[in-house]
Amino acid sequence: MARNDGVDRTSVRNANLKKEEIGDVQRHNEREKDSYSNPDIIPERTPLNVHFKEPCSSYHEIFDTMLEEKMISTRGLKADASVFGELVFDVNSSYFFNHGGYEYAKQFYSDAYQAAIEIVGGEQYILSAVMHADERNRAMSEALGQDIFHYHLHVVYIPVVEKQILWSKRCKDKSLVGTVKETIMQVSSSKKWLSKPALDESGAPILRVDGKPVLKKSYSVLQDDFFNYMKAAGYADVERGERGSSEEHLTVTQFKVMKETERLEDLEEQIEESGVTLAQIHDQIESGNETLRQVEHDTRKAEDAADAAGKKLADMEKKAGAQARLFREVDGMGKKNLAGNIMFTPAEAGELKSMAKKGIAAGRRISELEERAARAEKDARIWKRRYEKLLGQVQDYLAAVKKAPERVAGFLRSLLAEKNLPQQRHPERAHRKDVEL
Repeated sequence: MARNDGVDRTSVRNANLKKEEIGDVQRHNEREKDSYSNPDIIPERTPLNVHFKEPCSSYHEIFDTMLEEKMISTRGLKADASVFGELVFDVNSSYFFNHGGYEYAKQFYSDAYQAAIEIVGGEQYILSAVMHADERNRAMSEALGQDIFHYHLHVVYIPVVEKQILWSKRCKDKSLVGTVKETIMQVSSSKKWLSKPALDESGAPILRVDGKPVLKKSYSVLQDDFFNYMKAAGYADVERGERGSSEEHLTVTQFKVMKETERLEDLEEQIEESGVTLAQIHDQIESGNETLRQVEHDTRKAEDAADAAGKKLADMEKKAGAQARLFREVDGMGKKNLAGNIMFTPAEAGELKSMAKKGIAAGRRISELEERAARAEKDARIWKRRYEKLLGQVQDYLAAVKKAPERVAGFLRSLLAEKNLPQQRHPERAHRKDVEL
């Protein structure tokens, strides 16, 4: 309830929109999105939304068709000018809750739509008018212990003003110069929402000290027009949004929704960061399991030289099992809200960050063990080649031992005995040595 003062107030807000902005507006108003950042939108209630004028195609296509059929004109318009407008009609949620809810809201906004037609200047310039009945008022729902919905009306239109095109001096018929050549409905947000002179009780313009008229802001005029129309339609139990307050541009309810949206976006950023962390942990575990299988295969091939790597492998299996259990616990963290987004508690977010750091450290350790296993396998291959070479060199000896072990043994004994005999001095060398002495 606005300000909690028990007063029900009407409000209407206008937004000038460029071509590149209207697509998002259409997707929101016509509920064309798959998901919404606002968790208070309840998709199951979307069929309860009421179109007082349903668009026959996209907002862009309707605009282009009206341009082709010369219902509107963009003559003299800048390329980046606003060519669409959106009016949002609103009353605080408690007003409809106290008057019967949904059915009363439909009648109220049906009458508000008629006010929109007058404000815009004709129903032909309205592209879409839809009452949203699927947005939950969280504050009131929590306060009353039941779902309370915030009914409001979106009206998308083309802002036009009547413009007379005069014959110029270049006209051959000089009698026509300065007279009206044609009248067009020019698209112009700035001219549509010009400030108007403020009038006193007698209808005379209110003047400033310098004699210039006091201008009344267009949004203030808009608030007055809507309030006066609804009062004339029989809704005497609502008041106009306060002058000089933020309600000229943004109602208290809309301000609350804006703040809630900002808070939600902050939470979504945190969840997104947590989602990245979960992905990193998952990748680390998958990478660890793959590396584990590779190390196990290489360790078996490395024989004795890979024993040390095998022990490390056992440790890694234990750690990988613990990581797998941890991943299952992580997978169960968080709770889904009504919009399907996952929300984490501060404790869970902190635990996820801690696990991400441990996962990164584990990845580095796995990489080191993989390198050691690769070196062990390389050493094993070198020793295997040396063994095969030596085996080739003694192959004949081994065959002889197998065929005649006694003869080979006798030959070796005689060979070793001959090698151990003392060497005799050469006679000539001994004689030469004696002479020298």
